[in-house]
Amino acid sequence: MTADDHLPGPPAGGPAPLAGGPVAVLANPTAGRGRHRALLPRLLDGLAAAGRPVRVLPAATPGEAEAACRAAVADGIGALVAIGGDGTVHRAMQAVAGTEVPFGPVPAGTGNDFALDTGFPADPVAAVDVIASALRADRTRVVDLARMTGADGAERWFGAVLAAGFDAIVNERANRMRWPRGPRRYDLAILVELARLRPRRYTLRLDGVAHELDAVLVAVGNCPTYGGGMRICPDADPTDGLLDVVVAGRVDRRTLIRVKPRIYQGTHVSHPLVTSYRARIVEVAADGIVTYADGERSLELPVTISAVPGALRLLR
Repeated sequence: MTADDHLPGPPAGGPAPLAGGPVAVLANPTAGRGRHRALLPRLLDGLAAAGRPVRVLPAATPGEAEAACRAAVADGIGALVAIGGDGTVHRAMQAVAGTEVPFGPVPAGTGNDFALDTGFPADPVAAVDVIASALRADRTRVVDLARMTGADGAERWFGAVLAAGFDAIVNERANRMRWPRGPRRYDLAILVELARLRPRRYTLRLDGVAHELDAVLVAVGNCPTYGGGMRICPDADPTDGLLDVVVAGRVDRRTLIRVKPRIYQGTHVSHPLVTSYRARIVEVAADGIVTYADGERSLELPVTISAVPGALRLLR
C-alpha cells in the first residue's frame, strides 16, 4: 500500500467539483499477486476525472490500512475507495459501515466476491468508471452489511460471508504454516484438515430459536460467494435485510470432497446433509474455532451476527 497525493483540477469542459471532502483511496498493490500494480496510476486518474481531489492513504500493513481509513473518515472525507481484493475491501469497510460516507470497491485481488456480488464490473478500469460516474452524479445505492459481536464485546463488520467451520479451520492452519509459500500452502492445509475432519458440536440461535447440531461446515452469508466465486450461500441477497446460513452436517471426508466442487454453482445446497436457514440475527457457538470474515481472520466463536439493512452506501 502506498501514500501519495493526486490532486488534479476538474477535467476540461467537465463539471465543477462536487461539494464534500476529497476521495480517499486505500490501494493494495500486492493484491492479486500484484497483477494490477501497473494499473494504479490509470485507476487514480479515472477517479480524479470525477472532479474531486483524490488522496491515497498511507498504509504498509492491514492494521495500518484500517487505521488510515478510520482516520480519513474522522477527517471528513467525501468518499472512500478500496482498490484490491476482499481483504482490502474488508479493512476499508470497517471505517464506513454505518456511516453516510459513500464507498467504492475496485476489484483488483485474487478474491473479489463483495464487489462482484454487489454489481461492480470485474475489470478494475470499468469499476472505476462506474464509481467516477456515481461521484459525478452524487449517486449511491445502499446495501446491507453484517455486524458481528464477540463474547468480549468486540465488533466487526463483513460484507460477503463469514466462515465458521472447515474453511475457517483450513485458513487458520494455512496462516500458521511457514512452508510452502503461495497457494500451495492453502492446498496442503486442506489435505491436513481433511485427514483430521470430524463433525463439531454447534449451537445456532436463529432469531432466538436454538438449534443443536453436529456439522463440519457453517457459513453465514450477506452475499452469495466467498473464496473467489464459490457460491456457498447461493440465495443470499445483500438488500433483503436477512442473513443466509448454510450448514453441512455429519459429512465424511469422501462426501465433502465430492460435494465441495458443487459450491461454485451453488448446487451443494440440494445435498441431503446440507441445510439452509435465513434469519436477521444469527448466534453461532462452538469450541476452538476462529472465524474468517471476507477471507480475513476475525473473531473467535461464539459470535452474534446481525443483518444491518442499508449499512453501506455504494458508489454505483
